[in-house]
Amino acid sequence: MKRVHLVGIGGIGMSALAQYFKDQGVAVTGSDREASPVTEMLEKRGIAVAIPQKAENVPADADEVVYSDAVPADNPERAEAARRGIPQSSYFEMLGKVSAGKKTVAVAGTHGKTTTTGMLGNILINAGTSPTVIVGSIVKDFGSNYVAGTSDLFVVEACEYKDHLLELSPEVLIITNLEWDHTDFFPSLSALQDSFRRAIERVPAIGAVVTSPGNSNIAPLLARVQAKVIDYTQEPAYDLRLPGNFNVENARAAAAAARVILPDLPRDALERSLGGFEGTWRRFEYKGKTANGADVYDDYAHHPTAVRETLHALREKTAGKVIIAFHPHLYSRTRDLLDEFARAFADADKVYIAPIYAAREKDDGSVSSELLAERIRENGVDAAALDFDAIERELAKAGPGDAIMTMGAGDIYKVADRLAV
Repeated sequence: MKRVHLVGIGGIGMSALAQYFKDQGVAVTGSDREASPVTEMLEKRGIAVAIPQKAENVPADADEVVYSDAVPADNPERAEAARRGIPQSSYFEMLGKVSAGKKTVAVAGTHGKTTTTGMLGNILINAGTSPTVIVGSIVKDFGSNYVAGTSDLFVVEACEYKDHLLELSPEVLIITNLEWDHTDFFPSLSALQDSFRRAIERVPAIGAVVTSPGNSNIAPLLARVQAKVIDYTQEPAYDLRLPGNFNVENARAAAAAARVILPDLPRDALERSLGGFEGTWRRFEYKGKTANGADVYDDYAHHPTAVRETLHALREKTAGKVIIAFHPHLYSRTRDLLDEFARAFADADKVYIAPIYAAREKDDGSVSSELLAERIRENGVDAAALDFDAIERELAKAGPGDAIMTMGAGDIYKVADRLAV
């Protein structure tokens, strides 16, 4: 392949793939709907990003078009590629192709994938193994979501949505945990488990599945595993810069996987790499203070468990009020997990709910930010549904000792960026 065009190149996985292709000597172009920190990063690396998306962006000599899940088939660039007969692959289809034949380490699970991938990549880099690493966020230690490696080690963050995990052929599969999510694709927990079961059973006998076999949602999936099963919960707790028990568990998973890859890796090497790990963009990220002196954080949490655990960690380190601006992601997830979301904000003093981020969905009228705010109030926490401008005005009122956190998979982080001075 000499030239590839990526539609939705500003996506966090797509942008990493773009950098990988460039390092392989492939001519890379791409497009997105709007500029972002990620597209700016790509431009600095010499990758042209066209905004907005239109048919003429597709190069005349493109060998392949790669698209993100957020890009439908009727997108003008995908439609143009179809008209010209240019082969098209989804992001994960292409990731499966480029990682084939390499010693692939895939990090999967409902929570903690990004941080665990970053931690593992950091350990392996510091150990001198020179892995290629593709992460679902910008890792502070790397200054990117991508690390170019020279060995056959290929460390990737995987995703179960639409069975994307099954596009990969990992020799080492890490499953951090498992809960019902992506409810627009998986109608039940058992459907999600079936996808993970198939992924587990495909790991070769020479490989390993690194997981928590005592987890009630994971244990039934291990009955016919060929590979050895490594229980990461047996790892010691490592001292971390990052807050929260969930990050302790992420570190255990990363350390256990590193030991599979490098059996003679000494404990002090793990301690240095994990203890020095600085974290990733949008994962309990400290942004600064408001003009009134309140601390500002941002986090990607968009599942009830992630919301609950992140808020618990924030509450533990905050003397004043904890004030949350939450951007629900998808109507389906908000509707199907409404009861869990309603209980997830118990550690907050005030919650502002932004309009639901629709992404790939249409509003069927079954759920709204107002309904979620009402349900949160019924659970004893002060909550209101507001637009972004009103949320920003309310958050700006917080004072010294208070902590503000913007939270969600949408663009609520922009409010944190504006508040932090």
